[in-house]
Amino acid sequence: MKRLFLSQMEQEILKCKGLLQQGKVLLYPTDTVWGIGCDATNEEAVKKIYTIKQRQESKSMIILLDNADRLPLYVAKIPLIAWDLILHTFRPTTYIYPTAQNLPQPLIHPDGTIAIRITSNIFCKKLIKELESPLVSTSANVSGAATPVVFSEISPDIIDQVDYVVPQRFAESIEYKPSRLVKFIDDYNFTIIRE
Repeated sequence: MKRLFLSQMEQEILKCKGLLQQGKVLLYPTDTVWGIGCDATNEEAVKKIYTIKQRQESKSMIILLDNADRLPLYVAKIPLIAWDLILHTFRPTTYIYPTAQNLPQPLIHPDGTIAIRITSNIFCKKLIKELESPLVSTSANVSGAATPVVFSEISPDIIDQVDYVVPQRFAESIEYKPSRLVKFIDDYNFTIIRE
Protein backbone atom coordinates (compact mmCIF):
# COMPACT_ATOMS: atom_id res chain seq x y z
CA MET A 1 0.00 0.00 0.00
CA LYS A 2 2.80 2.43 0.95
CA ARG A 3 4.70 1.53 -2.24
CA LEU A 4 1.58 2.26 -4.33
CA PHE A 5 1.16 5.64 -2.64
CA LEU A 6 4.82 6.54 -3.30
CA SER A 7 4.42 5.50 -6.93
CA GLN A 8 1.33 7.72 -7.22
CA MET A 9 3.25 10.56 -5.58
CA GLU A 10 6.13 10.17 -8.05
CA GLN A 11 3.68 10.33 -10.98
CA GLU A 12 2.04 13.42 -9.48
CA ILE A 13 5.41 15.11 -8.96
CA LEU A 14 6.38 14.55 -12.59
CA LYS A 15 3.04 15.98 -13.70
CA CYS A 16 3.50 19.05 -11.47
CA LYS A 17 7.09 19.50 -12.63
CA GLY A 18 5.91 19.65 -16.24
CA LEU A 19 3.23 22.21 -15.40
CA LEU A 20 5.65 24.37 -13.40
CA GLN A 21 8.16 24.31 -16.25
CA GLN A 22 5.38 25.67 -18.49
CA GLY A 23 4.90 28.61 -16.10
CA LYS A 24 1.71 27.24 -14.54
CA VAL A 25 0.43 28.09 -11.06
CA LEU A 26 -0.47 25.28 -8.63
CA LEU A 27 -2.55 24.98 -5.49
CA TYR A 28 -0.64 22.48 -3.38
CA PRO A 29 -0.17 21.18 0.20
CA THR A 30 2.85 22.35 2.20
CA ASP A 31 4.23 21.64 5.67
CA THR A 32 1.79 24.28 6.99
CA VAL A 33 -1.33 25.39 5.11
CA TRP A 34 -2.26 24.93 1.43
CA GLY A 35 -0.23 27.22 -0.81
CA ILE A 36 -0.44 28.88 -4.18
CA GLY A 37 2.85 28.30 -5.93
CA CYS A 38 4.95 28.35 -9.05
CA ASP A 39 8.58 28.00 -10.10
CA ALA A 40 10.09 30.85 -8.06
CA THR A 41 12.54 31.67 -10.87
CA ASN A 42 9.77 32.27 -13.43
CA GLU A 43 8.86 35.98 -13.25
CA GLU A 44 5.69 35.72 -15.34
CA ALA A 45 4.34 32.92 -13.16
CA VAL A 46 5.21 34.93 -10.03
CA LYS A 47 3.29 37.92 -11.41
CA LYS A 48 0.28 35.68 -12.06
CA ILE A 49 0.20 34.75 -8.35
CA TYR A 50 0.22 38.44 -7.41
CA THR A 51 -2.79 38.90 -9.71
CA ILE A 52 -4.66 35.91 -8.23
CA LYS A 53 -4.07 37.16 -4.69
CA GLN A 54 -4.70 40.82 -5.62
CA ARG A 55 -1.48 41.49 -3.74
CA GLN A 56 0.78 44.52 -4.09
CA GLU A 57 4.15 43.63 -5.61
CA SER A 58 5.86 45.57 -2.81
CA LYS A 59 4.79 42.71 -0.50
CA SER A 60 7.19 39.83 -1.08
CA MET A 61 6.27 36.14 -0.81
CA ILE A 62 7.84 33.07 0.76
CA ILE A 63 9.83 30.55 -1.25
CA LEU A 64 10.40 26.92 -0.31
CA LEU A 65 13.62 24.95 -0.67
CA ASP A 66 14.10 21.21 -0.19
CA ASN A 67 17.53 21.51 1.37
CA ALA A 68 19.59 24.18 3.17
CA ASP A 69 22.50 23.40 0.83
CA ARG A 70 20.63 25.40 -1.85
CA LEU A 71 20.48 28.59 0.23
CA PRO A 72 23.69 30.12 -1.25
CA LEU A 73 22.03 30.07 -4.68
CA TYR A 74 19.42 32.59 -3.53
CA VAL A 75 21.09 34.43 -0.63
CA ALA A 76 24.38 36.24 -1.28
CA LYS A 77 25.36 36.58 2.39
CA ILE A 78 23.91 34.05 4.81
CA PRO A 79 24.10 35.16 8.47
CA LEU A 80 26.39 32.85 10.46
CA ILE A 81 23.68 32.08 13.02
CA ALA A 82 21.37 30.82 10.26
CA TRP A 83 23.08 27.44 9.97
CA ASP A 84 22.65 26.69 13.70
CA LEU A 85 19.03 27.81 13.71
CA ILE A 86 18.13 25.72 10.66
CA LEU A 87 19.82 22.67 12.18
CA HIS A 88 17.83 22.98 15.41
CA THR A 89 14.45 23.99 13.96
CA PHE A 90 11.79 21.31 14.39
CA ARG A 91 8.64 23.22 13.48
CA PRO A 92 7.91 25.03 10.20
CA THR A 93 9.91 28.26 10.35
CA THR A 94 10.44 30.79 7.59
CA TYR A 95 13.61 32.85 7.83
CA ILE A 96 13.97 36.28 6.25
CA TYR A 97 17.46 36.60 4.78
CA PRO A 98 19.28 39.72 3.57
CA THR A 99 20.85 40.00 0.11
CA ALA A 100 18.48 37.98 -2.06
CA GLN A 101 19.83 36.95 -5.46
CA ASN A 102 18.91 34.95 -8.59
CA LEU A 103 15.18 35.52 -8.09
CA PRO A 104 12.63 37.68 -9.92
CA GLN A 105 12.37 41.23 -8.56
CA PRO A 106 8.70 40.87 -7.45
CA LEU A 107 9.73 38.15 -4.98
CA ILE A 108 12.40 40.30 -3.36
CA HIS A 109 11.32 42.79 -0.71
CA PRO A 110 12.27 46.43 -1.44
CA ASP A 111 14.91 46.15 1.33
CA GLY A 112 16.60 43.29 -0.54
CA THR A 113 15.43 40.49 1.73
CA ILE A 114 13.82 37.17 0.84
CA ALA A 115 11.72 34.83 3.01
CA ILE A 116 12.79 31.19 2.70
CA ARG A 117 11.62 28.01 4.42
CA ILE A 118 13.27 24.61 4.17
CA THR A 119 10.17 22.48 3.82
CA SER A 120 9.67 19.22 5.67
CA ASN A 121 6.71 18.17 3.51
CA ILE A 122 7.74 15.07 1.51
CA PHE A 123 5.69 16.02 -1.56
CA CYS A 124 7.19 19.54 -1.63
CA LYS A 125 10.74 18.30 -1.03
CA LYS A 126 10.54 15.79 -3.87
CA LEU A 127 8.92 18.31 -6.24
CA ILE A 128 11.54 21.01 -5.56
CA LYS A 129 14.35 18.49 -5.98
CA GLU A 130 12.87 17.25 -9.27
CA LEU A 131 12.23 20.79 -10.53
CA GLU A 132 15.67 22.00 -9.40
CA SER A 133 14.11 25.35 -8.50
CA PRO A 134 12.48 26.79 -5.38
CA LEU A 135 8.70 27.02 -5.15
CA VAL A 136 6.72 30.13 -4.30
CA SER A 137 4.52 29.40 -1.29
CA THR A 138 1.83 31.90 -0.39
CA SER A 139 -1.44 31.25 1.43
CA ALA A 140 -4.45 30.39 -0.75
CA ASN A 141 -6.46 33.54 -0.20
CA VAL A 142 -6.94 37.05 -1.54
CA SER A 143 -4.46 39.41 0.15
CA GLY A 144 -5.87 40.65 3.45
CA ALA A 145 -8.44 37.86 3.80
CA ALA A 146 -8.20 35.15 6.46
CA THR A 147 -5.76 32.32 5.70
CA PRO A 148 -7.64 29.08 4.89
CA VAL A 149 -6.58 26.47 7.42
CA VAL A 150 -7.77 23.42 5.45
CA PHE A 151 -8.61 22.82 1.79
CA SER A 152 -12.39 23.12 2.32
CA GLU A 153 -11.91 26.74 3.44
CA ILE A 154 -10.24 27.82 0.19
CA SER A 155 -12.43 30.15 -1.89
CA PRO A 156 -13.75 28.69 -5.18
CA ASP A 157 -12.51 31.90 -6.83
CA ILE A 158 -8.93 31.01 -5.90
CA ILE A 159 -9.35 27.41 -7.05
CA ASP A 160 -10.76 28.60 -10.40
CA GLN A 161 -7.80 30.90 -11.05
CA VAL A 162 -4.95 28.43 -10.50
CA ASP A 163 -3.92 26.12 -13.34
CA TYR A 164 -3.90 22.90 -11.32
CA VAL A 165 -4.89 21.58 -7.88
CA VAL A 166 -2.73 18.83 -6.36
CA PRO A 167 -4.95 15.99 -5.00
CA GLN A 168 -5.75 16.34 -1.31
CA ARG A 169 -4.36 12.88 -0.48
CA PHE A 170 -0.84 14.34 -0.64
CA ALA A 171 -1.53 16.77 2.22
CA GLU A 172 0.21 15.75 5.45
CA SER A 173 0.31 18.92 7.56
CA ILE A 174 -0.13 18.44 11.29
CA GLU A 175 -0.30 22.04 12.44
CA TYR A 176 -2.42 23.63 9.69
CA LYS A 177 -1.23 27.13 10.51
CA PRO A 178 1.24 29.59 8.96
CA SER A 179 4.90 29.09 9.80
CA ARG A 180 6.86 30.95 12.45
CA LEU A 181 8.53 33.98 10.85
CA VAL A 182 12.05 35.00 11.91
CA LYS A 183 14.11 37.88 10.48
CA PHE A 184 17.88 38.04 10.66
CA ILE A 185 19.28 41.38 11.83
CA ASP A 186 22.97 40.54 11.40
CA ASP A 187 25.33 37.53 11.66
CA TYR A 188 24.38 36.83 15.28
CA ASN A 189 20.99 38.40 15.94
CA PHE A 190 17.41 37.84 14.81
CA THR A 191 13.90 38.88 15.71
CA ILE A 192 10.72 36.79 15.75
CA ILE A 193 8.05 38.50 13.62
CA ARG A 194 5.37 35.80 13.91
CA GLU A 195 5.38 33.10 16.60
